[in-house]
Amino acid sequence: MEVSTEKRQFVEHLQAFRNILGESFVFTDEESLNNYAHDETENLHFLPDIVLKPRTAEELAATMKICNAHKIPVTPRGAGTGLSGGALPHLGGVLVSFERMNSIDIDERNLQVTVEPGVITEVLQNAVKEKGLFYPPDPSSRGSCFIGGNVAENSGGPKAVKYGVVKDYVLNLQVVLPTGEIIWTGANVLKNSTGYNLTQLMVGSEGTLGLVTKIVLKLLPHPTYELLMLVPFNNLEKAGEAVSAIFRAGFTPSALELVEINALKIVSSFVDSTVVPVTDDMEAHLIIEVDGNNMDVLMQEMEAIAELLTQFDCGEIFFADDAQQKAELWKLRRRVAEAVKLDGYTIEEDTVVPRAALPALIRGVKELGKTHHFKVVCYGHAGDGNLHIRIKKEGNIYSLNNPNVIPALRALFELVKKLGGTISGEHGIGLIQKEYMGIMFEDMQLELMRGIKRTFDPNNILNSGKIFDQK
Repeated sequence: MEVSTEKRQFVEHLQAFRNILGESFVFTDEESLNNYAHDETENLHFLPDIVLKPRTAEELAATMKICNAHKIPVTPRGAGTGLSGGALPHLGGVLVSFERMNSIDIDERNLQVTVEPGVITEVLQNAVKEKGLFYPPDPSSRGSCFIGGNVAENSGGPKAVKYGVVKDYVLNLQVVLPTGEIIWTGANVLKNSTGYNLTQLMVGSEGTLGLVTKIVLKLLPHPTYELLMLVPFNNLEKAGEAVSAIFRAGFTPSALELVEINALKIVSSFVDSTVVPVTDDMEAHLIIEVDGNNMDVLMQEMEAIAELLTQFDCGEIFFADDAQQKAELWKLRRRVAEAVKLDGYTIEEDTVVPRAALPALIRGVKELGKTHHFKVVCYGHAGDGNLHIRIKKEGNIYSLNNPNVIPALRALFELVKKLGGTISGEHGIGLIQKEYMGIMFEDMQLELMRGIKRTFDPNNILNSGKIFDQK
């Protein structure tokens, strides 16, 4: 029986990849393919044809040259914790997993670290903390997500309100281009005004322009003290108003998180915790943290913030007295997404608006829920105006073209645009948001983005179809 040309080419490519990586790191078995066919985006499942696990940039470059020459789709993947489908191989082809690329090299003298993309974010944070250093970006999935995925999505987390997001710490990147060349995007310096900023172009590009193989991050000295308080509010909008007031009064907390009461009830039950008193007259809580090196100053700051919040119909303020209470509060906050998802709130959006527009966003989301017949819970990084909105719709299945979901999401994003915000603060666009990009951008802006993509990836093989469709 004659073997088809397509089948013969597949076998040839497979052998070429095995020659480069070694047979143990090339996978085509059903179990492996299924393991990499999904992420944390609800109900999306796409099988790759091959899974590759390179160890070095040189191995990856050699595989990319083959893929580019034969126009084989390539999907880069970190830990699979994404919520926008950005690491899903919806076109089949090759999936590149970075899990073997996991070294850390700390430069204490220059307060820098060079890290490979497969390092778990919390592992990196703990490694530098042992040296008295601090890497602030801390997404909720920090215990499992990879730093490479954080760079691809420009992740943030609770500390972003004071310390910034991933882009504020990336100094330089080693990148394998879709055509197989290896480049460094910048220099390991704190200031750089030499040519176009390719480093920042790569950050947040969702793996569509190049494959990051080394990341140089700046570090900070680790703060000595952290104080935490929980503030209940009788009114959700008042909680939103209080957020802006804190900053207008001259305070910059190291974290300022909002959790709506329904989300708090769900997660408290989920982790079997009673650390937060939940009463029927409460609608939301703010988690407020300050950090620094002078305990007296921090105590004064917390007292002043507490006094300010009495103007916004808040209840009795709870101060975390010890490390255990702090850890318990943060555990509740970090597991909210997991808990509400299991409770049926399967659609998550991470809209962001200017801080002062937060009450209007909260009010608008509740009104949209009534209009479009969905239940909603809100939580997130209120200090950034970044509100995570979880939607539960009866009989809903999260798909790209679900007629029951699209009108509600379009209305939500149009509201966000009207309020001066944007549709994703840290999760990215990936597959599930790309049809809404026209709400945020004119055709000319999207065509400029497509032009950048064509320059880096002339054969459109790398994470093709993410963020936008190439024309």
